Amino acid sequence: METMTVERVIDAPIDDVFAWLTKTTNYTHSPLVLRCRLTRRGEAAPYGVGAVRSHLWLIGWFRERITHYDPPYATEYVVERSLPPSRHELGRMTFTEVEGGTHVRWTTRAEIPVPFLGALLTRRLARPIITRTFRNILDTAHTALAQHPTRNRT
Repeated sequence: METMTVERVIDAPIDDVFAWLTKTTNYTHSPLVLRCRLTRRGEAAPYGVGAVRSHLWLIGWFRERITHYDPPYATEYVVERSLPPSRHELGRMTFTEVEGGTHVRWTTRAEIPVPFLGALLTRRLARPIITRTFRNILDTAHTALAQHPTRNRT
C-alpha cells in the first residue's frame, strides 16, 4: 500500500472549504474530473456517513462510501469499487483553520493489485497521477472560494 498526501492552504473560511470539498460535484470544475454524483445520501447530511459518491476522473471510475463525517474538520471515505481495479484502505481530508485561510490535508492509501508489479505500478504510475489530481482539485477549490466565497456554501 502506498500512502499519498497533498496539502494546501485555501484562502477561505473553514466552513466554506469543508462544504466545497465534501460536495464532490464541485470537482467537475477541475479539468481532470469528468463527472461526479451523489448516488446515495448520507445519514445526517447529503455527503455524510453512509453517502455513496460516483466519480469519473481522467484516471478512472471510483465508487466511494463516506465512513466518517465531522464538519468542518474531517471526512473519510473508502473506495468500494474502481476501474481500473485498486485496493483502497483510506481516504481522508482534514481541515484546520490557519492564518490566511484553511489548511487542507488530503491523504489516501491505495495500491494497484497486480501480482509482482503492483507496488512498482502504484509508486511510479498511480502516485504521481493521484497526487496531481488531488492538487488540481485543491487548486480549483482555492480559485472558486477566493473569487466567490459566499456563493459556494452548501
